[in-house]
Amino acid sequence: MIISTKKGTPKEELEKIVDKFEKQGLDVTLITGKDYNVFGLVGDTTKIDELANPWIDNVTRVSAPYKRANRLFHPADSIIDCGGVKIGRGEKIAVMAGPCSIEGEEQALRIANGVKAGGASLFRGGAYKPRTSPYSFQGLETEGILDMVKAREATGMPIVSELMSEDRIPEFEEYVDVVQIGARNMLNFQLHKPVLRKRGLCKTIEEWIMSAEYIMAGGNEQVILCERGIRTFEKYTRNTLDLSAVPIIHEKTHLPVIVDPSHATGKSNLVEPMMIAAVAAGADGLEVEVHYDPRHAWSDGAQCLTPDAFAQAMAKCRQVAWAIGRDM
Repeated sequence: MIISTKKGTPKEELEKIVDKFEKQGLDVTLITGKDYNVFGLVGDTTKIDELANPWIDNVTRVSAPYKRANRLFHPADSIIDCGGVKIGRGEKIAVMAGPCSIEGEEQALRIANGVKAGGASLFRGGAYKPRTSPYSFQGLETEGILDMVKAREATGMPIVSELMSEDRIPEFEEYVDVVQIGARNMLNFQLHKPVLRKRGLCKTIEEWIMSAEYIMAGGNEQVILCERGIRTFEKYTRNTLDLSAVPIIHEKTHLPVIVDPSHATGKSNLVEPMMIAAVAAGADGLEVEVHYDPRHAWSDGAQCLTPDAFAQAMAKCRQVAWAIGRDM
């Protein structure tokens, strides 16, 4: 439920309203503006006599199952600070780039320097790898995380990596700037870092938003959504990149949304055009896989750009960003 108060409502009256709602067992979020105050209420609101208070101006019942992520609860766009890089509408389009898998310190440093030169603002890499086959490379684990930390020290770029199990949370809290929760994983991790929440390959947009709602309900409002393709009947690409999700997310929620064209298409020749299309669609960021030797990458080399190809794609994306009034 959304309740707005009349213009000029005294502070003490706002406090009384909040106290009354909290005593009724409701979770209250107060949104204060220059000329308005809005209460977002989560809980059983069926017995509230919301019009009894003379300072109440308007009441809107929210039918969507997600509340904290709902734009009605939070009209202003959220800006998420990721180790000094801000992601959200009104900010520069942020680009996370790096290898699918960290293969060692030298590889991490070489690619981090390459993607930074091409215009990336965050370094992404997999230290723990969720693979379809149990015989595929599963990642360097802690060693890979520490290799990324060294890359951050050398380049100044915040690091992004995927968390796969709760027992690794302390490690990620200490070392990783943005914690990625992958498409295969719908667990409700208790995290206190910015969370990059990928869309499940068989999830509807509402289910995807609800997975973010779980994180926010746990006390972490720092959530970024990532569109990475959904499973359809099409066989030419790994998944079908749903770029319509970008404006829908902006309409329905206040959360930033980025696009991962690498995992969506699975083919390097499709990554650049989908990067450009994602920028045109209004994405707040991109996540791109880059490797200096894709043919010999330890995982997912077929979808990796080389650093030179990444830089060329970024140059084209900047032109599109300029055309729609944004910057990269």
